[in-house]
Amino acid sequence: MVLVDTSVWVDYFRGTDTPLTQKLDHLLEEERIVIGDLILAELLQGFRSEKDLAAARKIIDKLEYRDFAGKEICLKAADNYRWLRTRGITVRKTIDVIIGTFCLENGIRLLHNDRDFDPMEKHLGLRVVK
Repeated sequence: MVLVDTSVWVDYFRGTDTPLTQKLDHLLEEERIVIGDLILAELLQGFRSEKDLAAARKIIDKLEYRDFAGKEICLKAADNYRWLRTRGITVRKTIDVIIGTFCLENGIRLLHNDRDFDPMEKHLGLRVVK
């Protein structure tokens, strides 16, 4: 099971050919892909045309959906953020700490293109798709 971060979805829906969008193409055929509340909101708010939004929804609606930001995940995310801060590491976006913590707590690998996840991989054991 793989969660795909907004940072990869944006390039994918823009038609940008990168190693990560190629990996996503492969994963869509081979793996269970998870999407959830925070990524859904981030991703869908960026579409300017109804046609592009409808095409994206056809793909997104086939994915497994999960709520990310429940009370327990948010409490654990705050702990993770504070733990990283005590080591001099500041994650820029709270939403990324929540997404990373969700993956950690549920044993889900993450496909991303966002440096905020790097310290979570290095120091907290976040599993990423390379």
